[in-house]
Amino acid sequence: MSAPLESILLHEFEPLLRNPHLLTIAANFWPRKIDQRRFPPVREHYQIDSTTTILVIEHQPEATSRGQIVLLHGLEGSADAGYIQSLAQEALIHGFGVHRVNSRTCGGTEGLCETSYHSGLTTDTRTMLHKIANRQLGPIVLVGFSLGGNVALKLAGELGETDLVSAVCAISTPIDLAACVECIDKPANFLYRRRFLDRLKKRVQRKSVLTPHLYSTAGLDDVKTIWEFDDRITAPLFGFGTAANYYATQSASRYLDAIRIPALVITARNDPMVPFEIYNHPAFRSNPFLTLVAPEHGGHLGFLSRSKPRFWTDGLVLNWLHQLESLSGAGTMTVNLTSGR
Repeated sequence: MSAPLESILLHEFEPLLRNPHLLTIAANFWPRKIDQRRFPPVREHYQIDSTTTILVIEHQPEATSRGQIVLLHGLEGSADAGYIQSLAQEALIHGFGVHRVNSRTCGGTEGLCETSYHSGLTTDTRTMLHKIANRQLGPIVLVGFSLGGNVALKLAGELGETDLVSAVCAISTPIDLAACVECIDKPANFLYRRRFLDRLKKRVQRKSVLTPHLYSTAGLDDVKTIWEFDDRITAPLFGFGTAANYYATQSASRYLDAIRIPALVITARNDPMVPFEIYNHPAFRSNPFLTLVAPEHGGHLGFLSRSKPRFWTDGLVLNWLHQLESLSGAGTMTVNLTSGR
């Protein structure tokens, strides 16, 4: 008999390091990979519209799949991010198919998309989910990391009661975009801010060559914070007007009450980029479909365990999915679950 869901979700995390910055950086550079000889990659191109094609790297298990896991990366990441590769490998071993998504213009796909992504862009993911569902490969789980988690939770709220997705998981997620951008723009986080800004600016420079009618480098050197970047570039490009309106309308916190599928949300209380105060949202107390797991340590996507197995969230997510299977009373997940707890 499986252990109670609560005992699995609350399994104590013993961090490799307690300093959140060191743990965040260590996890970012920790080597991880997929056994591509055992699970060969297939490059799938999803046509979203006449100007947008999304590249997804798909792997299937050796036997019939138990379900499909769609993985969304974080800000300026790609399908090759370490946290995606380690979860993908673990999921494949456990019999799930995986789909590693490159958001618009990410993973070297600038030439496939007229515009880049933004923090609340759910239309691309929704289209891909429908196309994957049409292949009847089993129930679909959506997993998002950091910014990808905001997209995943927002889409789950937009869908409400749905048979498109069976469950959703979000890890180290900025559910309040304004609060998180303000946090990243603090002096203590200058390393993260500089890294993100450098990559965002370089993306604009590349897009200004490919789609000069949409992207301009004028004044780009004057942008010193992520808020300024979004206020000058992201918000006007996507019709939000200002960064403040962009953050207010695209934050997943607005959609948490409407989620009607099991949702596992994992965040560290000492995340340097995602202030834990934003998780005081009442939906985590009132919505029975939400399960919040918040260890004291972990930094931002830095859940490296002191001992093996090293990648704590990978085991946590897979155990949670196995429990959902068990609670459904079937060999595969169903959408007839009454609660994520």
